[in-house]
Amino acid sequence: MKTVSLAHSWDVTPREAIAIQNRLRTCVALVWDHPHVSRVAGLDCSYARGADEGYAVVMVMDWPQLDEIEVAWTMGTISFPYIPGLLTFREAPLLLQAWDKLHHNPDLIFVDGQGIAHPRCMGLAAHLGVILDIPAIGCAKTPLVGGDPFVGNTKGDSAPLLHHGRHVGAALRTRTGVKPLYCSPGHRIDLKIALKWVLEACRGYRLPEPLRRAHIRANQLRSSRERAS
Repeated sequence: MKTVSLAHSWDVTPREAIAIQNRLRTCVALVWDHPHVSRVAGLDCSYARGADEGYAVVMVMDWPQLDEIEVAWTMGTISFPYIPGLLTFREAPLLLQAWDKLHHNPDLIFVDGQGIAHPRCMGLAAHLGVILDIPAIGCAKTPLVGGDPFVGNTKGDSAPLLHHGRHVGAALRTRTGVKPLYCSPGHRIDLKIALKWVLEACRGYRLPEPLRRAHIRANQLRSSRERAS
């Protein structure tokens, strides 16, 4: 793995954003090196309808009980345009602001976005994992690479996501009869262990519980703000 500088601006052009992804992807490590996990977190953003405001939430829960320990959040202006493959540059600045408010750091994070199942193998989960130096798993509702492979209908069934011949993720059935999630390792974890964690963290719903709870809280914050305005 190459040694590169992780520092970069978020106020960049799409061309500059792609260059940053190409530089940082050399830092991604796909080796599970954190066997003791006592806290996990879900990271998600919600956007105000018809506005440029975003709401970022980090939901920290204990493991394996998945009781809520702490929730940190922030809101702010979203300045980067929506461009497939560059979601990080819309959401990461706010997510990192919320992260900085935490009093209890998690050992593993679930991110609403791609890990290495990404055109440049550097989705939101990989980017955050590298910057925060934490095991990270991407859990996306739609695929960016690898097509939409057939997946069996039973919880635990999966199908590989391939990108340029590389197995970068999986379409994973996390609940019987419900649409699959598109999961991939982000950093400091391999695909097999990432899928295991996703399944163990899904407690009757499509999303891993920390991510589901972060999603709910982000939407609640957005709705509350919209009602007040």
